[in-house]
Amino acid sequence: MHAPWDGHDTRVLIVAAVGIGIIVALIVAVKLHAFLALTIGALFVGLASGIGAGAVTKSYEAGVGSVLGYVGVLIALGAMVGKLLADSGGADQVVDTLLRGRTVSLPWKMALVATIIGIPMFFEIGLVLLIPVVVLAVRRSGARAMLLGIPALAGLSVLHGFVPPHPGPLAAIGVLGGNVGITLALGLLVAIPTVIVAGPLFGRLAARWVPIGAAGTALEVTGASGDSERKKTPSFTVTLVTVLAPVVLMLLKAASDIWMSPKNAIYPVLQFIGDPVTALLLAVLLAMVTFGTAIGFTVPVLGKKIGASLLPISGVMLIVGAGGGFKQVLVDGGTGIAIAKIAIAANLSALLLGWIVAVLIRLATGSATVATVTAAGIVAPLAAGENTTQVALIVLAIGAGSLFFSHVNDAGFWLVKEYFGMTVGETIKTWSLMETVISVMGLAMTLLLSAIL
Repeated sequence: MHAPWDGHDTRVLIVAAVGIGIIVALIVAVKLHAFLALTIGALFVGLASGIGAGAVTKSYEAGVGSVLGYVGVLIALGAMVGKLLADSGGADQVVDTLLRGRTVSLPWKMALVATIIGIPMFFEIGLVLLIPVVVLAVRRSGARAMLLGIPALAGLSVLHGFVPPHPGPLAAIGVLGGNVGITLALGLLVAIPTVIVAGPLFGRLAARWVPIGAAGTALEVTGASGDSERKKTPSFTVTLVTVLAPVVLMLLKAASDIWMSPKNAIYPVLQFIGDPVTALLLAVLLAMVTFGTAIGFTVPVLGKKIGASLLPISGVMLIVGAGGGFKQVLVDGGTGIAIAKIAIAANLSALLLGWIVAVLIRLATGSATVATVTAAGIVAPLAAGENTTQVALIVLAIGAGSLFFSHVNDAGFWLVKEYFGMTVGETIKTWSLMETVISVMGLAMTLLLSAIL
């Protein structure tokens, strides 16, 4: 049980709200670069929360480092695969195959591909691998970017929040003593209708509200598919094998985590090759052959292409890192603890309490994982007497809450904004609302299953 409510709790909640307001104002009104705005907002929140002048920059730096030390590497490796996929003509092959048949079904195909890729992959990795396909499909079909982008984003995001082996659900299962297999099965039951509603169906509305085409950073990353150095184009099968190679490797690692004993001789091998960094590095090396030397590119040309792939994402990586710094300052300042105290005082059921706490912490800190772990810790005493099915549903409700209304303090918000070349307002009207639809739909599905099972 947390300590009683005090003046510091009130202060940190007000400070968090003001800090978010400052960031939005600096970006929207002053037109300041998001990296600078997030850094200024983070330092303000840290000082005003009482972290201390000496420690606030360390808190910010730790947050930046924790995000870029992992996500930054994945973004870079994913961008390399994406560049080679585009310049080899492989992305064209994928889009040509996708566009066969009725174009009206394209949003549904995007949602399906993203959902399959999203099972073993973190959101950020799936995003950088899917972006080239989404943008080329938009250019070929003439559809609006959000009509195809939202289904892809929904597929990735839903799996990230609801389905093990993603870190959020696994962390909640660990805290609540849940069953991975049951949570996985129920998670897929919740995920399918949620992807349909938040993806292809909401995508129609989002495309009307923000009628952009294939513009922005993503288009720059995926351009130049008609390369003069290229002698031929990789086949659809080769392209699919190359793109799905890291997915398969990570899926093998996930399977070994669930079903294999750590004492098995092959277990450490699967752990190594299935780690996202290793899997994507192997994918880059494979792409250098299938999308490179096999179709006529020389090694020096490949070196230049890989170097060029990193230029457009440098700004994205800085913004994502600054978002991690802002989140860390909020956490260290005590915002999450203050929200937890409010939730306990409300005396709600474990399922609903888990969702509400996760929503509040998600809004305040921007981190789905922080929201999931904190909410699970708060509802753990209430979930202790529940059966394994109800515990699994509580895990899913917490996962749904952790996705609610992503905004300026979430790294995912900036990734989507930069990759699709949208303004902050356009990103809120599309990505942020899509995340809210996922969260509310996920809660509705867990409540329904709780009543039935």
